[in-house]
Amino acid sequence: MNRLRTLCIPLLALCWGLALWAESPRTLAIAAAADLQFALVEVKAAFAKVHPGVEVAITYGSSGNFYAQLMNKAPFDLFLSADLSYPKKLMEAGVADGGTEFLYSRGHLVLWVLKASPIPVEQLGMKALLHPAAKKVAIANPRVAPYGRAAEAALAKLGLLEAVTPRLVFGENIGQTAQFVQTGAADIGILALSLAKAPVMAASGRYWEIPEDAHPPLDQGGVILNHARNRADALAFRAFMQSPPALEILRRCGFVVAAR
Repeated sequence: MNRLRTLCIPLLALCWGLALWAESPRTLAIAAAADLQFALVEVKAAFAKVHPGVEVAITYGSSGNFYAQLMNKAPFDLFLSADLSYPKKLMEAGVADGGTEFLYSRGHLVLWVLKASPIPVEQLGMKALLHPAAKKVAIANPRVAPYGRAAEAALAKLGLLEAVTPRLVFGENIGQTAQFVQTGAADIGILALSLAKAPVMAASGRYWEIPEDAHPPLDQGGVILNHARNRADALAFRAFMQSPPALEILRRCGFVVAAR
């Protein structure tokens, strides 16, 4: 009897462990550009309705920092970049699957100030950056953030870069840049429209849209990593990002998307 018990207890434990593994959700790890942090909340919820067995874990940051991490095989399945250059570099390095590259949206820049700011950004447009109250101007770090490079390009094209450079403060990503202006650490910022339209930002600030032709297009793309542990669900999320429900969410959140 003792011998039977000795055999049965490990067998029961093994069966219990297998049952828990079978019932636990699969995890999809996504590295996403910070401008997506509000839009992806909705996209993730919509995805969960059609893929209830998948747990989507999203980490937000600057695309350049993610690129460096992914080159060192950071444990992500899918990369959603704020531009196309980083996914292409990963593909060229053999780290990402070129057959899975896709374009999901185009970003847009705005000038943003707090509602209580004395800067009439809606009336002045880019000249708001020359207002006496614009002592600190926040942009994302151009070395690692596509939105920062686009902001610099817009300042240069509109003849303001030299005047504004001494007053620039840099966020590590576009999300941190938004925090600088929202908390008063900067007086005005060049942000992503997708962040300016988010409920918390819309309630506390005002913005003016920078003309799209003032900087190179912020075409945003994604790719699946070759070291992905959950390729099947990464492919499913990639397909969902290009579906009408997801594109409608992105459009409503301030992204430009191709009609499908």
